[in-house]
Amino acid sequence: MGDPKITTISRKSFLHKMLKIAGRLVGLGVVGGLYSYGWERQWIEVTRVPINLPGMPEAFRGTKLVHFSDLHLGHYCEPKDVQHVVNLIMLERPDLICFTGDLVDESTRYLSAIVPILQQLQAPLGKFAVLGNHDYRLQEQNVVRSKLTSSGFEVMDNRHLRLDKQGSSLYIAGIDDALFGVPDVSRAVSEIPAGETVILLAHEPDFADEAAAFPVHLQLSGHSHGGQVRIPLMGPVLTPKLSQKYVQGLYGVNNSQLQVYTTRGIGTTILPIRFFCRPEVTVLTLR
Repeated sequence: MGDPKITTISRKSFLHKMLKIAGRLVGLGVVGGLYSYGWERQWIEVTRVPINLPGMPEAFRGTKLVHFSDLHLGHYCEPKDVQHVVNLIMLERPDLICFTGDLVDESTRYLSAIVPILQQLQAPLGKFAVLGNHDYRLQEQNVVRSKLTSSGFEVMDNRHLRLDKQGSSLYIAGIDDALFGVPDVSRAVSEIPAGETVILLAHEPDFADEAAAFPVHLQLSGHSHGGQVRIPLMGPVLTPKLSQKYVQGLYGVNNSQLQVYTTRGIGTTILPIRFFCRPEVTVLTLR
């Protein structure tokens, strides 16, 4: 038997094939970049999630709570974008609205302009907010807090409020930012009577591991952006500190009574892109 015929590829042919492959990869990169910047980051998903809270008063069953987070105003998010978010939320006819921080990114220039827009948010049980780590970056957290208050939000910095409906009660609590503020969950829930249903607003989701030691039933958080860029079958490329465990969606926490819902948020930071990680407004129906 003779030697098998060996097919050789000339250097020119090899380079031609490599250039074709490289060209396709570059093309895919360009398409992916255009999609993630020009389309997905503006394609807000309304996510609907039923939440079972054992022991919740019958009067609050069916309550529609709209949760949004991480506008990152100024980083490719302008007042017109906030108006779009507000319109989506009001189409849901919420009973309760919660915002979990990072109103701004690295600029406060649009803050005054969005006050009348955020004032359009109305809910019979009220609207509540906490600050996020970006709200502290410019050392203007008091300005952010003031604008949220002017917009009609109760800013829940280590405190709680009681919601009343048909003689029953539900408590909303909130903590200061866990990275740059002074969070105090003990103070936030102090004097809430035993057996009451408590919803905690905390910007960073991994704070849930600490909150689980307290009588809290549901924590609402943002901060992670869901990773902002996710690779299919792999998950998020990178998540910030205190959002690496509860990245997106609903979780049970350490065999406790606590559940945490982490929203993917609205805006972007660092890079103005989203990939396989659409921005999100969440409609939670309490059961």
